[in-house]
Amino acid sequence: MMQTSIKVKLVTRELQTLTSGQPVSDGNGVKMTRIIGTPELNMLDPFLLLDAFETDQAQDYIGGFPDHPHRGFETVTYLLAGRMRHKDNAGHEGVIEPGGVQWMTAGKGIIHSEMPEQENGLLQGFQLWINLPASEKMQAPAYQEFPAHKIVVEHLEAGAEVRVIAGTTNNGTTGPVINPYVHPIYMDVFLPKGQQFEQAVGAEDNVFIFVINGELSVGDSMRKIGHHQMGVLRKGDQVVVTANEETRFLLAAAHPLNEPVARGGPFVMNTKAEILQAFEDFKQNKF
Repeated sequence: MMQTSIKVKLVTRELQTLTSGQPVSDGNGVKMTRIIGTPELNMLDPFLLLDAFETDQAQDYIGGFPDHPHRGFETVTYLLAGRMRHKDNAGHEGVIEPGGVQWMTAGKGIIHSEMPEQENGLLQGFQLWINLPASEKMQAPAYQEFPAHKIVVEHLEAGAEVRVIAGTTNNGTTGPVINPYVHPIYMDVFLPKGQQFEQAVGAEDNVFIFVINGELSVGDSMRKIGHHQMGVLRKGDQVVVTANEETRFLLAAAHPLNEPVARGGPFVMNTKAEILQAFEDFKQNKF
């Protein structure tokens, strides 16, 4: 009997919404742009927050983020320029440098600080918060830290590059970060003008693109995402973008948890009672 293979047509994701975020001040007066976690875009399950910071004015970042607690989610710090020292109450300490990433699982509770290791010059990067499922929120805190040379770089034609922090490219390059809960993709992509980039994603994943510089056209409709804009993409099996000029962008995707979310400042749990318990535990020095 002759067997025939059925070729399934992949659905290319189109641009759904655009946002430029809003200016905020956090920590000890650090100025940044909040992209996710605003009235316009409260969250994109499981992404809870995305902050972008980029300034060469020391007064905008020198205060840093002194000791503060977290519980119930993961923080991902990715630096493009400058140096940040992080330190926690469990004795863990290190410095994030350009191209390096710190993927911290706050779990049941940790107190840490993130302070600039510079008094002048450019500080540029991102902090992304990723939710944990209810079953994992009270796990022990943990770190995955990788300097720039540990982040795999995939080289494509015409000088295009993909820095793979998490997930696997269409060519099989896999990033070092492991997350078995939402199976994230987190990539830093550089495209010369006119180059196209394709990446398979889970059909039900939530996906966003943040353009660091340049301009992209997305999908078959070729709708544009410009400099410092974030685009949320519609459902589909693959992301296809084309650079209208030399462009660098972040691509992030993850499975939604579809669980209730209760927030209280630095704590993210499933119920208000759990948030109140987090504040009480912090007050009682149980972190």
